Amino acid sequence: MKWLIGIVCVLIFSSTAVASSDIPVGTIKTVTGTASIVRVQKVVPVKTGDRILEGDTLRTGTDGSLGTVLKDDTFISLGPNSELVVSEFLFVPAEGKFSIVTRMLRGTVAYLSGAIAKLSPQSVRFETPVASVGIRGTKFLVRFNDDRD
Repeated sequence: MKWLIGIVCVLIFSSTAVASSDIPVGTIKTVTGTASIVRVQKVVPVKTGDRILEGDTLRTGTDGSLGTVLKDDTFISLGPNSELVVSEFLFVPAEGKFSIVTRMLRGTVAYLSGAIAKLSPQSVRFETPVASVGIRGTKFLVRFNDDRD
């Protein structure tokens, strides 16, 4: 009987974990040219209105650009030949839980911070291949070229 209770608990907690990873953290607002989301090793072309999940990689082609808005009103725009991972996103103001970590892999990114940076500046991190930047409520533009550009 104990093993049955154990199995039920595992199934409940594992289904909750899977469901929580499907909670949107943002939305695609604009798309031009070639753009996609890499989600669980599957490449999906994007269109305006598509949701962004924690762990997604946003990718643009040579003719592409993307405009996104996250749930805390953080705006992120990607230019051509860009890749950015939404590594972590947590926005639960009622519980004081905040975190946003993005990882730029290549290309051009414009960033305008939202509520998380205002409410908990230490909870925002923008990582690039050469450095990590803590965001304290600001906007910036960064470009990183790799050997593919």
